[in-house]
Amino acid sequence: MTLKQSYPLNHREFVVLGLVGEEPSHAYKIDKKIDDRGMREWTSIGTSSIYSDLNTLEINGLVESYTEEHDNRIRRVYKITDFGWKILEVKIFTVLKEFQGKNDEDFYVAFSMLPVLSKEKQMEAISHSINIMKSHVKELEEMLEQNSSMPLNVTGLFIHPIKILETDINFLEWLMNQIENGRGTVSPNDHVKE
Repeated sequence: MTLKQSYPLNHREFVVLGLVGEEPSHAYKIDKKIDDRGMREWTSIGTSSIYSDLNTLEINGLVESYTEEHDNRIRRVYKITDFGWKILEVKIFTVLKEFQGKNDEDFYVAFSMLPVLSKEKQMEAISHSINIMKSHVKELEEMLEQNSSMPLNVTGLFIHPIKILETDINFLEWLMNQIENGRGTVSPNDHVKE
């Protein structure tokens, strides 16, 4: 990708762009979606930063804005551009593909936007992450075997991440099954309350 074709979305921009991608929105509506969906529990974005992130996204061509009047108030409404869609799709795919089973804010954001990707891209990304995690479990199990005579506080440092990775692998395998059965194609708009 050339510089013109890429943009390194930070976490907050990722959240905002994804929400604008669902439907044209003004900053207050985006903030309300974040609250209504409980996203503040797993994402780092404050109310005031939404405005600056929208401005940055617009300057960089990922969204464009227009004004509309609502209840005698003028609001700036933002909609995603074609360039913004390309960047969003690449970001979602990359985050899902590189998930390694740790508590990752971007994974939760990407997962919440799963329907943006085609079924094939969903399967490819999730499958890749499963393979990464299985490889990491194998490495940790080999290290555990080499350190099996160590005290509990040392061996536990291998067992704990193995158990977490196994749980994440089980989740992703369940997810793959759901996608295979057509559950990954739901539009986020299907659940938006008017």
